[in-house]
Amino acid sequence: MSIEEIQNEIIDEFSMFEDWEERYQYMIDLGKDLPLIDDQYKTDSNIIKGCQSKVWVHAEMEDGKLIFTADSDAIITKGIIAILVRSFSNQPPKDIIHAETDFIDQIGLKEHLSPTRANGLVSMVKQLKMYAVAYQTQMK
Repeated sequence: MSIEEIQNEIIDEFSMFEDWEERYQYMIDLGKDLPLIDDQYKTDSNIIKGCQSKVWVHAEMEDGKLIFTADSDAIITKGIIAILVRSFSNQPPKDIIHAETDFIDQIGLKEHLSPTRANGLVSMVKQLKMYAVAYQTQMK
């Protein structure tokens, strides 16, 4: 599936819920299914700067596609990074670099986060795209 198809699937899933309490619970559930980062990568260099909670992300290239693993010490934040990992993992770096992220607004996520969590969300997206830029550069 392309990034856009995955993001549309996420939009559809979030539209099934009546209110934000249900959506938060869904995000928490998504966080439980997150491909967890190996403990050896839970280092300061893999922490996303700008997040109130600790969020670790690791990327590896396999067959021309980036594979992300992550973890967080906060359940909502873990759900947020799970949504982003689902969107961007198993995709070529150039697709990640050029991917739109307006699906985040379409599911209403940014407007239902505290300002510090919203800033953290922006930092998460930025970090995943930076990994893509780094790996794309290595491919040339």
